[in-house]
Amino acid sequence: MSELATASSSPSPATPPVDAAGPESMVQITPVAAAKINEIRQAEGIEASMALRLRVVGGGCAGFSYDLYFDEGTEVDRHCEIAGVKVIVDEMSLMYLVGTEIDYVEGLQGAGFKFNNPNVKSTCGCGSSFSV
Repeated sequence: MSELATASSSPSPATPPVDAAGPESMVQITPVAAAKINEIRQAEGIEASMALRLRVVGGGCAGFSYDLYFDEGTEVDRHCEIAGVKVIVDEMSLMYLVGTEIDYVEGLQGAGFKFNNPNVKSTCGCGSSFSV
């Protein structure tokens, strides 16, 4: 599993309304996160045909957790480019990701991708899962 799997969530302040056109207008990736994603892609020799899959999965102590990995898209996925990163999202995950900003942070407790999701009502103590 790549470094992309390291993610935490936290509620974020009020986010402006988003357009329902597609993932590129519903999910934001900061320039720092985009640079890290592209760095990981290059370091691991990920093929250009692969896109970053954003996914919400059931599990964790609070109910849901985020999953990031490089994958081939399917016909039912939403395909887009966000901040120069090819992204794929399934419809079920997209409804939980509306308004989310993905950032990459480094600190005393380690480094990883952070999801600032306005839909989150609570997170677990370790910050690896959330509920809506």
